[in-house]
Amino acid sequence: MKYAEYLLTLVIGIMLTVHLAMNGKVGAVLDNARVANALFWCVGAVAAVVIGITGWNRQVLTAFKHTEPILFIAGAIGACLVFGIAFLIPRIGAARLTLIMLAGQIFGGLVLSQFGWLGSPREPISLRTTLGAIIMFVGVVLATL
Repeated sequence: MKYAEYLLTLVIGIMLTVHLAMNGKVGAVLDNARVANALFWCVGAVAAVVIGITGWNRQVLTAFKHTEPILFIAGAIGACLVFGIAFLIPRIGAARLTLIMLAGQIFGGLVLSQFGWLGSPREPISLRTTLGAIIMFVGVVLATL
């Protein structure tokens, strides 16, 4: 099994929740989620450049021109997601928001894997994954009522 990768995924999930709550808190303190997110994205852009520079090589630029342009919309999607989350956390809470987002991620992950979209290994939806997803969705509903 890929235990190290699973553990890293769990840690990323925890950090994502903390990150989103921090973003929501700054938005609430400033009473303006848009400004808070703009500031977060500026700090994030600097961090991304620093991280990117550490792995810079000429082959990256060659591969860049072969990347489908539509994929770069991911940056805009990410910004919209964080803006929406910063708006929602003070209104519905970090736990409820994270659980409901998890339900969306489960559905999205099943669809991406079913069709092998965006480089995901193709894993057809089975009775087992369907039952697991239903149990998780029921858990989300019970936890957010």
